[in-house]
Amino acid sequence: MWISCLPVRVTTTLAAVHDVFHVSQLKKCLRVLEEVIESDLTYEERPIKILDQKQRSTRQRTINFYKVQWSNHSEEKATWEQEEFLQTKYPGFLPSTSNEYVT
Repeated sequence: MWISCLPVRVTTTLAAVHDVFHVSQLKKCLRVLEEVIESDLTYEERPIKILDQKQRSTRQRTINFYKVQWSNHSEEKATWEQEEFLQTKYPGFLPSTSNEYVT
């Protein structure tokens, strides 16, 4: 019985939506050349900035993690990634650690 009521509820909630737009609210669309969308509607994300770094220790080794901001995302959407993953998938992105302890 509730299934027959569902379309009525949806119809009544959408009744307040008007399919009218005002020409004064239209804005010119400027194409951004960096955005490339493939034919299957996917895009490639690239790391753009390291926001933070931390280490986790296990019994046998220490694993470095980096908080990475990705292209097309804000800093709030940054993710923690393992150093090994970033070095493998994006070589040259991480700063070299060999010069870190040079005096």
